[in-house]
This record gives sequence, structure tokens and C-alpha cells, in this order.
Amino acid sequence: MGFRHHLPNRREALLGAGSLFAWSQMPRLARAEGRDPRLLVIVLRGALDGLGAVAPVGDPDWIGLRGDRALVLDGKTPALPLDSFFALNPAMPNLYRLYKAQQATIVHATATPYRERSHFDGQDVLESGLARPGAIDTGWLNRALVELASDGQVDLRGSRALGVGAVTPLVVRGKAPVMSWVPQKLLAASDDTQARLLDLYQHTDPKLAVALQARVRLAALAGTGGMDAPAPGELPEFGIARLRAYVAETAGTAARFLAKPDGPRVGAAGFVGWDTHINEGAASGQLANLLGALDVALAAIETNMGDAWRETVVAVVTEFGRTARINGTDGTDHGTGTVAFLVGGALRGGRVIADWPGLKQAQLYEDRDLKPTTDLRAVLKGLLRDHLRVDERALASTVFPESADVTPTSGLVG
Repeated sequence: MGFRHHLPNRREALLGAGSLFAWSQMPRLARAEGRDPRLLVIVLRGALDGLGAVAPVGDPDWIGLRGDRALVLDGKTPALPLDSFFALNPAMPNLYRLYKAQQATIVHATATPYRERSHFDGQDVLESGLARPGAIDTGWLNRALVELASDGQVDLRGSRALGVGAVTPLVVRGKAPVMSWVPQKLLAASDDTQARLLDLYQHTDPKLAVALQARVRLAALAGTGGMDAPAPGELPEFGIARLRAYVAETAGTAARFLAKPDGPRVGAAGFVGWDTHINEGAASGQLANLLGALDVALAAIETNMGDAWRETVVAVVTEFGRTARINGTDGTDHGTGTVAFLVGGALRGGRVIADWPGLKQAQLYEDRDLKPTTDLRAVLKGLLRDHLRVDERALASTVFPESADVTPTSGLVG
């Protein structure tokens, strides 16, 4: 069975957002150890403000950097203390509960090797596993599974792939087979998703690309000057409820497939909308709503995994971080260092992993961003090696090419 690329119909193209792919291959070595591991990767598209998600409340320069917008332990909406230095955004009580139960780990000041600020290129590097964009048309998760198969550690009988969303993300493109599933309820496509679809169709269906571009322009014209339209960067109450319902359904469905005895064991999902240039609101605004929706998704995964949760790891990653300072429109711009969330019953959690770079002006990356001190590839390599038993040599040469100098993070799983 070869790779099958799914092209969405017109309705899916205009409405679809988010993607999930999974395979039922299971490492034989893990089975021989009496284990049945699951791995789900969630990509937050648009760049997550790591400082707004996990605040360095113990850093003496934190409040001076963000002023009254800095999350603090004794604020109007108090942050949730993780240790003596870091505190979690209060919109994530489920993640906090998992952290306290040693089933969540947070990696701070992390980034891929990418150092520019283009969403498309940043996501390309994140999902391809290479150090530069546009260098390969397959993803690291797909190549990891192919490598397992070539090593004879995977039982291919009954293998299948599951996808949710309109566009196949790069992280799962490759030789491993892919099929699609579309949620009954879809969010309206963001500008980022529309741009991705236009790029896809310009290469595969130019006529549809022209039609889609005309539809996008028409929608933009129809939406200008509306008296009842929300302010930029704001989400009406019904939109928040719809967002939470969508991510809960998508993540919960992924978990149900992963939990089946004969179901997939590895998957990837994507959620758009994290480009918080305007009215970010870490404590009670746009970012808080997004993190709250993600928190609901994590709870849905835990619930629907059932007994399989104890052998599950969920890795939540994004293409890059955001500026350390708030901009003139109460948002943040494209940055560098950010956070990654790891949750699951298979983790050795209850800790924040960080080589903290500091927040003084001279300590910021290019005088504006949180400086990345942990290579995200090291974290992903550690999970693939110790959880799924992917060979370390293959990780350095095939899964994450030219990464021999990036040592896998040890001790992430129990």
C-alpha cells in the first residue's frame, strides 16, 4: 500500500481546519517488553506565546518585561505554581492536574533550528524534521514509522492511517499509507488555513485555486464594516464554545482510535489560530481561550484513552514562539523560544525542563525574543527512542537528518 494524498472537496476546503493522522503499526520490541505504547503529536499552528502559557514568575525581570499583563501568582487571575520559578496559565486546570499527578512535563525555552519568523517555513521545519525549510517533502513522523518497518520491528498486518482535516500536514507525508476522516462540525478556516489550501491547489488544481481565491476575497469584502463583527483578535462567546467543542471532538476521536486494541498507535493532529498579534490576553483574552480549548482537548484524550492512557504520550508543539514584549496592539509578534507540553500516563512527569536564558535585554534573542536553549528535536528524538524504540542511528540520519550533534533527551518516559 503506497502513500495516498487526500484532496478535500470544496466545502472541506472552505471550512476545514485541523488535521490528524495515525497508523496501527506497533513496535515489536515494545510488545516484547510487555508494552503497547501510543504517541500523539499535536501541532499548534500560528506560534504559541510560551511566556504567556508558562510564566517565569521567579525571574526578577518578568514583571518589568510585561508589566500588568504579566501572569503572576497573586494576580486577579492567579497563575498556577509549577515549581519555585514557573507558573502555568490558569486557563489550563486539566494540564495542572496532570502535572501534579506526574503525568505532564513542560519544556521551556525550546525551538526547532529555524531562526526566521515565517509561519510557512517555521511549520515546514517543525514537521519535516530538517534544519531548513523546503528541503524535503516528507515528515519526521512518517519516516520514523517507515524506519521501524525497515528494521522489522513493526507488524504491518492490518495497518491503516487515519486523518482528520482538509490538508495533509507535512509531518505525516511519506511512504506510510494515509487516509482521511473529516469531523461533522468544522471551524471556519483561518487565514493561515486558507493560504495553505491556495498553495496546495495552485500546484494540484489551478482552476479550483482561482475559484477558492475569489471566494476568499468575496468573504473578506462581505465582512468589512460590519457593525456586529468582533474586534480584531477577539472571539465571541459562541465562538469560544464552538472552538472548545471542535477540539474536544477532534482530540477525543483521535484518542478513541488510539485506544482500540486493533487501532492505530501513532498519530498527529493540528489546530490553527495561535497567531495572537492583537489583543492576546494571556489571563482572560484570546490566548486564555485558546489554551482553555487545548486543555479541554487534553482532558478528552485522557478520558477516551481509558486504560491505554498509562502507555500514552501526547506531545504538543508549535513552529516558534512570540516576542517577549507586548506590542502596541496588546498582542505579541513572531518570536523564537517557546514551550512544548508533554502529557500522558507513560511520562515521568511533574517537572519543567529548562535551561533558562533570562529575560534581561542582553539575554533576549536578537533583543526581542525568548532565547531558545533546548533543541526541540532532542525532545522528539528522546520520545521516539525511549517510548517507541526507534533506533538512535536512524533518528540522527533518517528521521531527523543531519542531527547527530543533537543528543536525545533521556528520562522523559517511565
